[in-house]
Amino acid sequence: MAKKIHLNAFEMNCVGHISHGLWRHPDNNRHRYTDLSYWTELAQLLEKGKFDALFLADVVGVYDVYKQGEDTAIREAVQIPCNDPFLVVPPMALVTKNLGFAVTFSTTYEKPFGHARRISTLDHLTKGRLAWNVVTSYLPSAARNFGLEKMVRHDERYEIAEEYLDVSYKLWESSWEDDAVIRDADKEIYTDPDKVHLVSHEGRYFKVPGPHLSEPSIQRTPVIYQAGTSVRGRAFAAKHAEAVFLGGGTVESLRQYVLDIRKQAISFGRNPDHIKLMTGLLAIVGKTREEAEKKYEEYQRLYSVEGVLAHYGGGSGYDLSAYDPDDYLEYVETDHGQTAAAQFTKNSPSKKTVGEVIETLGTLGGRGLFVVGTPEEIVDKIQYWVDETGIDGFNVTQILSPDTLRDFVELVVPELQRRGLFREEYEEGTLRERLFGLGAQRLPDDHPGARYRKQPTLT
Repeated sequence: MAKKIHLNAFEMNCVGHISHGLWRHPDNNRHRYTDLSYWTELAQLLEKGKFDALFLADVVGVYDVYKQGEDTAIREAVQIPCNDPFLVVPPMALVTKNLGFAVTFSTTYEKPFGHARRISTLDHLTKGRLAWNVVTSYLPSAARNFGLEKMVRHDERYEIAEEYLDVSYKLWESSWEDDAVIRDADKEIYTDPDKVHLVSHEGRYFKVPGPHLSEPSIQRTPVIYQAGTSVRGRAFAAKHAEAVFLGGGTVESLRQYVLDIRKQAISFGRNPDHIKLMTGLLAIVGKTREEAEKKYEEYQRLYSVEGVLAHYGGGSGYDLSAYDPDDYLEYVETDHGQTAAAQFTKNSPSKKTVGEVIETLGTLGGRGLFVVGTPEEIVDKIQYWVDETGIDGFNVTQILSPDTLRDFVELVVPELQRRGLFREEYEEGTLRERLFGLGAQRLPDDHPGARYRKQPTLT
């Protein structure tokens, strides 16, 4: 029996997410990102395609490493303007029944107490279709926006994230017992105070007495997503994540990351099958190969090298405008994204000049898994990547909105279904149950958050 894959749409509440410069295409609807109808139409399209979730990225700063300023990012719409991802979830949930929503939020700058309530609220409103993509933020401008003179060091950001999750687990899992809300009008008791508990957290970074303000949602703790494949990031994922967005972009690096995270998960006492591993996918599909290649050529003409370099500069910490094109790009440790910093340096099979790196970055699909072709050719590559790396699914990135995802839903999904690689109907239950099976509504017992569960009060 073929392994069924998982599919997320990878999006962002902005004009320019990944495919920089394509906002100029006359068929692109990216400018409608400020309209509710843009998001409700997208959600309905993804539900038609039986996607697991809409995965919403986010940043809280501007990409200002390239050319030592923010002008390029602003001019090219590189993830700016950018709106809050949380606020588009309720209207999308209202027009769908099964689609999940993975929302990005950073642990570095805002306190966990308020965030925990927002997450519980969304898990209630979506009836258990919520995931939280845990990130630690890599832009210096983000640190300045929250009153810091410089970025928190890379590994310390993960130390903050560890405690942030401990606080969150306590609020979600231990503060309210399942039967705390009794709504007893005769006794004039809405909630039994004996079944609502302080969390009394006092740590290095946070002091949170509690209790949590929200009653337990369906999943209590949302599905924990994580995006980061640095050494520290993989350890964090192996301990906490239930779905991991792997960078790297090559079969060899993905295979290595898959094996490493699953091995580390065992060392943390977790079942590695309780983690779904996914990577990005950029697919240009046509009913014929000629049609697909024509689309590729059209999109490549509009692809903005300057926009990509601004994005890469913020992600890696490397300002490629400061190098001579013939210089070799050497690995220099930064506090930005270490996966991006390593991609063309220590993780590259051969040394690359800055000119070669710019040429690769300036090619549509130059940083990850990329395929152009008919539905059959697309699915052939998907099967190959799954078989060769051991990944569980893909985060499908748009070039044009909504044409890229519409093509995928109408052309690729039926071929995946024909080969038995993808669901034909949604499974029952919450987002966690869709990933791990009916009955897996809450964190599994081997997850570190489960140890905070409050046992029912005996009466």
